[in-house]
Amino acid sequence: MTDVEARTAGRDVSHDHHEAPKRGPVVWPLVVPDGQYAPLKWNEVVGWADDDPLPAFKTFRTSCKPIAAQKTPVADSKALGTSLRDPCIAARAEDISESAKAREFFEKNFTPLQISRIGEDAGFVTGYYEPIVDGSRVQTDVYNVPVYRRPSNLFVRGYSQANASMPNKGQVFRKIGRRKLVPYYDRAEIEDGAIAGRGLEVVWLKSQTDLLFIQIQGSARIKLDDGSIVRINYDAHNGYPYTPVGRVLIERNIIPKDQMSMQKIREYMEQSPDAAKELRRFNRSYVFFREVKLAADDEAVGAQGVPLTAGRSIAVDKSLHVYGTPFFIEGNLPIESDTSNTPFRKLMIAQDTGSAIIGPARADIYFGAGADAGRVAGRLKNPARFVMLLPNSLDPVARGKTMPLPEDRPSATIAKLFPQTEPPKEAVKETPKELAKEGAKETSKDTSKEQPKDSSKDVSKDSAKSAPSKDQPAAAQTPAVATAPAVAATAQAVPLPEARPKTAPDVASAATVKPDTPRRKRHHRRYRHRQ
Repeated sequence: MTDVEARTAGRDVSHDHHEAPKRGPVVWPLVVPDGQYAPLKWNEVVGWADDDPLPAFKTFRTSCKPIAAQKTPVADSKALGTSLRDPCIAARAEDISESAKAREFFEKNFTPLQISRIGEDAGFVTGYYEPIVDGSRVQTDVYNVPVYRRPSNLFVRGYSQANASMPNKGQVFRKIGRRKLVPYYDRAEIEDGAIAGRGLEVVWLKSQTDLLFIQIQGSARIKLDDGSIVRINYDAHNGYPYTPVGRVLIERNIIPKDQMSMQKIREYMEQSPDAAKELRRFNRSYVFFREVKLAADDEAVGAQGVPLTAGRSIAVDKSLHVYGTPFFIEGNLPIESDTSNTPFRKLMIAQDTGSAIIGPARADIYFGAGADAGRVAGRLKNPARFVMLLPNSLDPVARGKTMPLPEDRPSATIAKLFPQTEPPKEAVKETPKELAKEGAKETSKDTSKEQPKDSSKDVSKDSAKSAPSKDQPAAAQTPAVATAPAVAATAQAVPLPEARPKTAPDVASAATVKPDTPRRKRHHRRYRHRQ
């Protein structure tokens, strides 16, 4: 073995000796847009031991029906994706009827994750309910406000009229002729009769105020004169964003912010019908409904397509969260009265959505149907802390261990052999203007030194003689002494290329050059094609 081979073999052996162990594939933690989260232990979740998780487990199993039924789950771009499938299969396989078993199920299959908007330490909760309103199948003098179903000329890009329901966000159009699409009618146009007389009426109500609150809640139970109940649910909207009428009343100083509730809005509209009409039309959004076949006592159906559970179902931002996700919500809410701070510590299940529900820690709590549920829901607009239950397959702590770490710092010996020095800073180049100024200053100094003191009078006389007259232009009044150094400095800073010398052509080259004779024009013969 030669010296070169020995040195090469030594380098290979040392490289294998110090080679870092190979890591497995990198699995990055989940990302919640505009959200921040922190893993917790179960004993760190405030109020977790005070809640009875059995009703939440039953609600979770209801959400698991459509999730577990998917044989080939569709890839989801949200943070949880399809990770709820494994906990749902486990929940469907178990028959749990005790609170302790339900708590054990959640602690075994999920990891608590405190979540909020970036820069905030808490989320925000409101409430909603299902109104019970008197109505009629036909128009009468008492019932003269129509509840419309989805019109046939309402179009949403990416959806067809055969879809069960349309999205609650995005642009909505109506067709004029065969191809032209324009924005759909707003609330004022629809209330003025833009789609009246087309057979779109599902039921008739007493007032526009009842219709407005039904549209805000998204569903209702219409009680007919014969005692039967008609169930209606959200189907589509006209494409305009929702504008809260309560905000308008607060901005006009009609109702104080700390006293705002749905009851206050209803009282104001009933006392001022003309002002209520103007107030409604600030909210250009309009909701269309469909009739659903539910029994009189069945709960409303949420956006997930499963019945809601009063006190356990919440509406979330569907662009961020997956239906069926458990959330533990903790806070002090005005449940008993307007001024009460009732401790609220419950495990909730995401089963619905709403156009005003935006953000990673934002929820609308469903309180059931009727006037009592409406009073509680109308009071809620409070901060609360959110703990999202994350399936163990997405545990951020376990995923964080697979992330690559930065390389170790070199030892002291290596640092001495290869010192890290900063690169030399480049000198700042001076511009031609600055060089011209410096050249002018140096020239003036030199001339002042060389010039004798006795010649000051002569210089003044000469300068007086050379001073321009008033009739001369301003450009001619520039002193020649100051321009000469500036031009020289500029030429020195930015050297120009030398001009090409004008030399006589060589004899040999002159012989090869042809005299300037006019070029002969080419004549093109035109051919006539016989037909």
